[in-house]
Amino acid sequence: MSSLSRELVFLILQFLDEEKFKETVHKLEKESGFYFNMRYFEDSVTNGEWEEVEKYLSGFTKVDDNRYSMKIFFELRKQKYLEALDKRDHARAVEILTNDLKVFSTFNEDLFKEITLLLTLPNFRENEQLSKYGDTKSARAIMLVELKKLIEANPLFRDKLQFPGLKNSRLRTLINQSLNWQHQLCKNPKPNPDIKTLFVDHSCGQQPNGARVPSPVTNPLMGSIPRVGGFPPMGGPSPFQHSAAPLTNSLAGWMASPSSVPHQAISVGPMGLTPPNNPVFVFYQYVMIASMLKRPRTPPTNNPALDYQTADSEHVLKRSRPFGLPEEANNLHVNILPIAYPGPGQSQAHSVYSADDLPKNVVANLNQGSAVKSMDFHPVQQTLLLVEEKMKYRETHIYNLYSISVGTNIGDISLWELSSGERLVSRNFKVWDLGTCTMTLQASLANEYTASVNRVVWSPDGSFFGVAYSKHIVHLYAYQGGDDLRNRIEIDAHVGSVNDLAFSHPNKQLCLITCGEDKTIKVWDAATGAKQYIFEGHEAPVYSVCPHYKENIQFIFSTAVDGKIKAWLYDNMGSRVDYDAPGHSCTTMAYSADGTRLFSCGTNKEGESHIVEWNESEGAVKRAYLGLGKRSIGVVQFDTTKNRFLAAGDEFTIKYWDMDNVNLLSSVDADGGLPASPCIRFSKEGMLLAVSTSENGIKILGNAEGIRLVRSTENRAGPASKAPMIGALGASGSAAGSSVVADRNSPMGPIISLNGEGRSLQDQKPRISDELEKSKVWKLTEISEQSQLRSLRLPDSLLSVRIIRLIYTNSGGAILALAYNAVHKLWKWQRNERNTTGKATTAVPPQLWQPPSGVLMTNDISETNLEEAVPCFALSKNDSYVMSASGGKISLFNMMTFKTMTTFMAPPPAATFLAFHPQDNNVIAIGMEDSTIQIYNVRVDEVKSKLKGHQKRVTGLAFSSVLDVLVSSGADAQIIVWSFNGWEKMANKFLQIPPGRSSNALAQTRVQFHQDQTHFLVVHETQMAIYEGSKLDCIKQWVVPRESSAAITDATYSCNSQSIYASFDDGSVNVFTAGLNLRCRINPSAYLPSNPSSRVYPLVVTAHPTETNQFALGLTDGGVHVLEPVEIEGKWGTVPPQENGAGPSMSPVVPAPDQSSR
Repeated sequence: MSSLSRELVFLILQFLDEEKFKETVHKLEKESGFYFNMRYFEDSVTNGEWEEVEKYLSGFTKVDDNRYSMKIFFELRKQKYLEALDKRDHARAVEILTNDLKVFSTFNEDLFKEITLLLTLPNFRENEQLSKYGDTKSARAIMLVELKKLIEANPLFRDKLQFPGLKNSRLRTLINQSLNWQHQLCKNPKPNPDIKTLFVDHSCGQQPNGARVPSPVTNPLMGSIPRVGGFPPMGGPSPFQHSAAPLTNSLAGWMASPSSVPHQAISVGPMGLTPPNNPVFVFYQYVMIASMLKRPRTPPTNNPALDYQTADSEHVLKRSRPFGLPEEANNLHVNILPIAYPGPGQSQAHSVYSADDLPKNVVANLNQGSAVKSMDFHPVQQTLLLVEEKMKYRETHIYNLYSISVGTNIGDISLWELSSGERLVSRNFKVWDLGTCTMTLQASLANEYTASVNRVVWSPDGSFFGVAYSKHIVHLYAYQGGDDLRNRIEIDAHVGSVNDLAFSHPNKQLCLITCGEDKTIKVWDAATGAKQYIFEGHEAPVYSVCPHYKENIQFIFSTAVDGKIKAWLYDNMGSRVDYDAPGHSCTTMAYSADGTRLFSCGTNKEGESHIVEWNESEGAVKRAYLGLGKRSIGVVQFDTTKNRFLAAGDEFTIKYWDMDNVNLLSSVDADGGLPASPCIRFSKEGMLLAVSTSENGIKILGNAEGIRLVRSTENRAGPASKAPMIGALGASGSAAGSSVVADRNSPMGPIISLNGEGRSLQDQKPRISDELEKSKVWKLTEISEQSQLRSLRLPDSLLSVRIIRLIYTNSGGAILALAYNAVHKLWKWQRNERNTTGKATTAVPPQLWQPPSGVLMTNDISETNLEEAVPCFALSKNDSYVMSASGGKISLFNMMTFKTMTTFMAPPPAATFLAFHPQDNNVIAIGMEDSTIQIYNVRVDEVKSKLKGHQKRVTGLAFSSVLDVLVSSGADAQIIVWSFNGWEKMANKFLQIPPGRSSNALAQTRVQFHQDQTHFLVVHETQMAIYEGSKLDCIKQWVVPRESSAAITDATYSCNSQSIYASFDDGSVNVFTAGLNLRCRINPSAYLPSNPSSRVYPLVVTAHPTETNQFALGLTDGGVHVLEPVEIEGKWGTVPPQENGAGPSMSPVVPAPDQSSR
């Protein structure tokens, strides 16, 4: 439909509304799909007119159009379902469940099951997530707030939420004008014509004396009917309507031209039972725009070398039709200060630096072994480089290093020491937790388990770096110096390739920004991996991102492969920019080190490359630099340094420009061997430049200062080079608002020492040397005083009976215990000012939770001898129910109501261990007292398989979703591996009891898989061992020392599998590395009363699912203690020198916030 036809529909809508044809108005809105009447939608929802609401929505979207639409329909149908339950109309509720909500089960089966379980409750408010559900009116009002946000964020509603700002009776006015014009054209116009129809053109009869019709303005032929009702404000006039005021300022023309309909970057969380929160909106848009208003820079008149281009320049970008600022914004008081360029000799940079400061001489050659795609120097240690290939680790002293990270075309990353040319660390591409990845990625990896590295970037403080891969994944690695590189966070970030990533500090919180082939930009919490924003609006894959800030305003530039440039604020208002890059090229953008000048470089499909500086005031190219080739091969990469120079890899050379001169300054070929478009990267201070070679290597170029630095670090390399990095800046030490792109060349701030003193790097050298000498003698950390750790005994008003089983909920906000008397206890941490995350912590005591009914979750023990029973339980992935047994029947409990949902499998034999199948929550493996393992399907109440192989009771079970195996352990000290395929026995092995050690004939042996799902931990009272998962090769073993009388009572991996917490019957707790090297011993005096009335010790230990250094103990006196290291330490002891923490050939994995770690 043409734009005029579309506008005609709006005129008709206005006319129908003025004439009060209400039903017709809304029918035309729906059928045309041009305007979504939010007020009508709100009224319909408030009145509970569910059928009309969905019918109206159907004119604009369907359930499966996108995730926004799906959540809109889900919230509506969930509310309808809850209202039916509230009215005790179960027949209607069942109808809604089967007809309306069933469609969502294909997307979230667990959620659908949980919704179904609400039918079993007398009052659905007994479900904890719905406990605050009020009356129908308030629930609808709260839901409406969420629905409006979803609708405003939904791309399908873009340009459909604002009604044009029309004058009253605009259609009548146009008809009047037409009739007046027709009347003027009459040969004999009458002074007062009588118009009776609009079906044919008007024509007057003969008029005497040639009288002419009066002015159409003063003589309307159709009476103007007063507007009745009208479209009152139709959601209000858009704050970004057309304005006569020209758009001449603001970050500048760039950031003040948003779409007419805001497109929210709303975090579309998972569908759930929890009612939507009533958000508090902060309208700061006008203030924000005003704070960014600046006058365009005035070009100097006394410097002919500056190629300042006007708005008439051929380099001005082709703009989309801009929207003017509203009058309110234009009338705001703004402090506008002119910004002038320094003349010759005035710039400090100019007076300090010359062309001789450019790195042009080759000082090192690194043999990478595969094509380099991305590199980055460490922000503090200027000699660390990240690339690919697998080599053994080697620790290196901080002053020996210039660190640069490198990524390659085969998915490997490496960390290089430049002075010696040795590779410190290498990692190849591997998905850490395939089970949590999307099915799309799993299918892609099934076809080809390879990926290339697109981008590597250090965090601002250098404590970790990010890697963007060509398949969905972003990895964050923690780096603590030397070769201490650990898996930190894995994010399934985009569908397809992740093309770029960068770090930024919006709201003083370190975030990771990614973009990808799925045409989106996403913002993630760098600490947890939680998604915070999604920006949509590009029509092609997004190629690069460039975060920055000006005057405390944080924003992100993004570029797409079609040459489009957009800019985003961290809000819900959509893109502020829609411009074309020069030549419609695939472009990257970067600011100068001081953040005042913006540059871009790109190459289009024809091979034409452009490197330009932007005039932010105009959103136009300020100068285009000369010297790039006309037929570049690949996308030309560039970088900036010293607030003065630009460099680009082009035509088998490195080309340099002075930022203030468009002509090429110089070029070097780095002694030859460069590819057509080499990858390049400056070090932070600009002394070194890394450049890729055609022989899959890297050359390091240096200026005089860089050469001296590398040579001096070579001389200092030696025994001290084995020490880890000390004094690297913490995340809190990074300035708010900084980003890697914006500040990686800025002067380095002070290094923060443990006592809070700030010292310069130069001042710190002697101190580091002293500490390095001390670090050569490693000492086990002993904790004996309560002041040396943080401990919390959980409050308990129930009978104190020894704790047999203990586990954190998968959310990390509660602890579930099973006591000797078959009673379960659940402690929950509440979200409040002292505990904003709602996660378990020693800082705030939890609540011993019970439902209003006062019922306890108690296992069946009617015919059970508790002394002989082996209690066991297993928690569902969504924390909704627990399966448990204490020697009697197996019970299934609802975790919200504590009610027993069902019981099954009466003894004998009794269940001794329970484990949910990782691929089907309805299938459980049950270890039995008679030494068998039963594979039981809960849904059909049937034993599918019975596995025989153990000689005594089964005491441990663990599934691996990577190896597709079940590992079992028993009181016979035997380990057996069973295949998912037919449940056949694949291998078995008996533990070797150490000579001279007697073992309890019924001692429990337990197993737990490492996060890599290929190795597992075996725990026996005499030993701990790590085995390979399929062949049962023992990789590492730790045996209780012969001189010790203590026995191991339990042990578990930390959530990232980098530590092992082991409890002993003398009350102590030992913390081991993943390689079973002891790093810390916690004596009972540190967390137990000084004079206990009887011998108290932990029977069970469990690790927090996301906090790597938190664990809980279940004691023989019925107490549960949560332990954490003191905040100043942050971890349990130090890693022994013989191990770097990586474990026995295992890759550490930090779970995402919503990832199950049990």
